Amino acid sequence: MSSAFKAIAAEPRRRILNHLAGGPMTVSEIASHFEMATPSISKHLSVLKEAGLVHEQRRGQFIIYSIAADNLLNSLYGFLTPFCPHARKISAQRKRGTKPK
Repeated sequence: MSSAFKAIAAEPRRRILNHLAGGPMTVSEIASHFEMATPSISKHLSVLKEAGLVHEQRRGQFIIYSIAADNLLNSLYGFLTPFCPHARKISAQRKRGTKPK
């Protein structure tokens, strides 16, 4: 979880995730939304990938990036659960193997 939060601590990486929320993109497509060199975008994508927040898939000579939605959601949910009574209840029910009401 801490690697996910370190990854989204940087504003450019949050912006990259925002763009990827619209669908998979190449590095060049992502870079077109920034006033930043493509190698810098690649570095940010590498940090997001290491944190498990994006997937990459090679298609020919291109690498397509997409959000790893489940990992992002699980990281945020894991962080917020202690602060939210409803989430704590659901988490406890999951551990017991019962269905949430």
